[in-house]
Amino acid sequence: MATKTTKPKTTKPKAKKAVSKPKQAEPVVTKQGKPVFPVGTWVAILFFAALIGLAVMLNRQKTETANEPTPTPGTAPVFGAAVGEPSSIEVAFGKDPVVKIERDETNAWAMTMPDKVEANQGLAEAAASQAASLQFVDELEGDLSIYGLDQPAFVITLSFSDKSKHILEVGDSTPTNSGYYVHLDKKRILIVELSGIDALTNLALFPPYLNTPTPTPLPATATPVPPTEVEATITPAP
Repeated sequence: MATKTTKPKTTKPKAKKAVSKPKQAEPVVTKQGKPVFPVGTWVAILFFAALIGLAVMLNRQKTETANEPTPTPGTAPVFGAAVGEPSSIEVAFGKDPVVKIERDETNAWAMTMPDKVEANQGLAEAAASQAASLQFVDELEGDLSIYGLDQPAFVITLSFSDKSKHILEVGDSTPTNSGYYVHLDKKRILIVELSGIDALTNLALFPPYLNTPTPTPLPATATPVPPTEVEATITPAP
């Protein structure tokens, strides 16, 4: 009896699928048949436009920030922005007023003490700017005599456009000469920066005259006759 022989099965290798290459974006064609910029170019243009706009905005913010007054680290304003601009400044040695400047109806500065004359606008405005931007370093407590405030060297009276009035009594300078002890409105003891107070007390030392006043000449007096000449003119009695 013959035996059947089985042939080994052979597997046909599977054909590899062809990998399709990504299609390249075809340029957009107008009705006239002329190609315009592809989409990628427009995206790049919009991206660079956004960068330019951001740079302009950041530069504008930087400029605005630079124009704003920057307070010294560790300080705070003596007066808030709500008080407005100074409308008058009076400086006294102790209790004796020495100089006073005020804004007139045209908003120009004029001296009303010691003389009623036109003020040097630059010097007066510089002092007013210092008054509005006074900064204090610290607030203290204790007896006024500790800080030389029982008998203040200067008394500065400031009036502002919001109709408020504030009094600064200036005592001793700090041991480091970084500021003055100041009694504000007889309520708070502050260490106020040196430069701001000096700008105000200098008004008393150097009043902001527009023109230096001419000294008034003394009245003429009779010239005294020397005693020897008087005796020579006296006729002796017979």
